[in-house]
Amino acid sequence: MIEVNNLSKRYGRHLAVRDISFSVAKGEIVGFLGPNGAGKTTTIRMLTGFLPPSSGSAKIADFDIFRQSIEARKRIGYMPENVPLYDDMRVREYLSFRARIKGLSNNDARRRVSHVIDTCGLEGVRRKMIKTLSKGYRQRVGLADALVHQPDLLILDEPTNGLDPIQIRQIRELIKHLALNHTVLISSHILSEVEMIANRVVIIDNGKIKAADTPQNLISKMRTAGRIQCELQAPKDITTPILSELPNVKKVSSEDLEDGWIRYTVWSDSRTDTRQSISAISVLNNWPLRSIFRDKATLEDVFVEMTRRD
Repeated sequence: MIEVNNLSKRYGRHLAVRDISFSVAKGEIVGFLGPNGAGKTTTIRMLTGFLPPSSGSAKIADFDIFRQSIEARKRIGYMPENVPLYDDMRVREYLSFRARIKGLSNNDARRRVSHVIDTCGLEGVRRKMIKTLSKGYRQRVGLADALVHQPDLLILDEPTNGLDPIQIRQIRELIKHLALNHTVLISSHILSEVEMIANRVVIIDNGKIKAADTPQNLISKMRTAGRIQCELQAPKDITTPILSELPNVKKVSSEDLEDGWIRYTVWSDSRTDTRQSISAISVLNNWPLRSIFRDKATLEDVFVEMTRRD
């Protein structure tokens, strides 16, 4: 559905996007992630036809975004971060207007507007002025606008921006439902949401692609996954060297707690688990063990590790 090959964008001397390549298959939900200034929005604007690339190429449903821009854009439903709406129009009136702009006939426009109002949960506000809507409903109107011409591809830039937790959950479920019939490229800073719904993620930083894989594969390679914390009543000067000698252990740190308890943090190679060895050592040395657990890495951990500047 999306094929990006050696795509670059230059603003004067600044190279915002640097020779990137990635693909999105039909039916996928792909998270497009990056810190502020990474080139994420610039890439989205090139894919949606708002900006021409400086070099390279990209195709949407086999249509070149530069040489066949009109045909490519017909296949895209784009919801920008700050949804531009006409506040002095009613919801159904606005969606009908947008459907006609996108080339739908009167009959098709009526049918599609009714469909997206139902799909996006706008039935109760269809006659309301847009300026009276809450942030959550405005996001839904923007999503309905992106869907009204029945595009093959949805590109959603921060679709949950400014929403409360309940609204975020509603939009998440809606996106999952839409993915049954559409390919979805979603950009978001709420990485836990992306982790829940995306089949794959593409991480961009400093204009370059840092990773493109499933969240599970990226997480499995994280060093955070090898971090174990335990609380022992044991002397640091003896315990720390013993724990440091365990197989696959890279580093051990300690923190004094109350009543003689000490929290030890043990960093080991990812895909290893030294909890059983730590428990055995505590029994052997008669050290009381209050708790022990192994951190589970998240997509946020992956993102921070790949984009941090230190």
